[in-house]
Amino acid sequence: MEKRWWHDSVVYQIYPRSFCDSNGDGVGDLQGIISKLDYLESLGIDVIWLSPVYQSPMDDNGYDISDYQAIAPEFGSMDDMRELLDKAKQRGIRIVMDLVVNHTSDEHPWFVEAKSNPDSEYRDFYIWRNANEDGSVPSDIDSIFGGSAWQWDEENQQYFFHLFSKRQPDLNWENSALHDKVFDMMNWWIDQGIGGFRLDVIDLIGKEIDKGITGNGERLHPLLKKMNQATFGDKDLLTVGETWGATPEIAKLYSNPERNELSMVFQFEHITLTWQNGDKWQPQPLDLIEFKQVLTKWQVELKDQGWNSLFWNNHDLPRVVSKYGCDKQHRVKSAKMLATTLHMMKGTPYIYQGEEIGMTNVAFDTIEQYKDIETLNFYKVKTESGVSHEHMLKAIHENGRDNARTPMHWDDSRNAGFTDGDPWIEINPNYPQINVAAALDDKHSIFYHYQQLVALRKAHPVIVYGEFIPLLESHDKVFAYERKDSQQHIVVISNFSGDEVNIELPEHLVGKPCSTLISNEGEVETLAASMTLTPYHSLAVML
Repeated sequence: MEKRWWHDSVVYQIYPRSFCDSNGDGVGDLQGIISKLDYLESLGIDVIWLSPVYQSPMDDNGYDISDYQAIAPEFGSMDDMRELLDKAKQRGIRIVMDLVVNHTSDEHPWFVEAKSNPDSEYRDFYIWRNANEDGSVPSDIDSIFGGSAWQWDEENQQYFFHLFSKRQPDLNWENSALHDKVFDMMNWWIDQGIGGFRLDVIDLIGKEIDKGITGNGERLHPLLKKMNQATFGDKDLLTVGETWGATPEIAKLYSNPERNELSMVFQFEHITLTWQNGDKWQPQPLDLIEFKQVLTKWQVELKDQGWNSLFWNNHDLPRVVSKYGCDKQHRVKSAKMLATTLHMMKGTPYIYQGEEIGMTNVAFDTIEQYKDIETLNFYKVKTESGVSHEHMLKAIHENGRDNARTPMHWDDSRNAGFTDGDPWIEINPNYPQINVAAALDDKHSIFYHYQQLVALRKAHPVIVYGEFIPLLESHDKVFAYERKDSQQHIVVISNFSGDEVNIELPEHLVGKPCSTLISNEGEVETLAASMTLTPYHSLAVML
């Protein structure tokens, strides 16, 4: 496999609205991010994935873009953006822009023109259909945010298509004139000196509406090849696609270097295992054996073709220590265990802001305290269909997107040091105990565990390129595996439970002297046939 700079890199995702507010308006901004670059440099990360900062009416917190080449005033200016790129570069950090090209805002000039002038060239940049003869919607495709994906436009006496909010009309990727506009815009950003793109819901751009196909349509991969050729293909950039419907076979199509599409994709098969029948509002407990099978499958299937992204959480997902760990009694220990498990696998790891200090889910008391459009839409849809308020609030506490969006905890001062003003969403009340200042003052904190994991990836090529070999596959509480190349051999063992667990190691590992690379509880000098793991105990040893 040809080595690329992003193979041993670690990416840190910033959700700008909630990271750091420099001007007291309650909304995080670019100058706030600039003020924290030294902190990120000390963590050791190489890349910032920046959630959208483009001009937007913020119907979906910036994932509804009204001008791709302007910065939303609440985040700052294009001068601020250039300063961020420059100051990050000085610290060896690249900025990956989050780009949404499946849809725009309904305030984008293309859509405004398309609506007001049916003869405009921009009319065909979007997807319009007449009502059926009986006056019903053109098809029964649902919006991912709930309700029909078709919105009636009174002015035009037609429906337009939106897979997300009705204020996020989908772009028509069957129109090559649209391609040219999008690719010109992407090249403009590349010229600004960005390190690549995270492509939001990119598996939807090959949709074939009249066939009822939204994800992974036949046109998808030809479109990505065209995008690659027209924009980033001959540049040394990181590109990662958000692909909810990807299987390992599909992921190879995206990320096999010989195919000239993307560097890697985000797959969500491990995430949806705690969603009953694929419904995030019907949470179910984690089945660790099934979880291990999914993660192992992706590790093994993509070992020679393609590349994995490694992540536990992002701006759309609950906090990992609340989801798979224990966010009360064993918060620190379980957060370290989860970090070790992920960062020792093959692929590019992603850290979501606050993950490195063990921030937790928030349980607001009322639905009015939530801001996320998906959460509010589904609360309305579900409760109107008979689901109880209590069930929905419990599901939101567990899986709602605002869990990841409460502001970053910098210290124990008012508003967690996030803002001098009134924060756009309430702060998690546990910030006096869980914050960056406290983490930096404690040499045994989760932060320094992450810092150590980032450094280990740089120091040991076996972590980046070595073979992944599963261990103890049928154990329902322990996730263990080996990483191996011709020079080095690592064994990783993690107890995913709050119980003390005894394990029997396979013969080929027993009695081998070893050095402990990282552990959340003491060092090991030899692997014994039988080991006792304390709750959430995790270690990685070099044989």
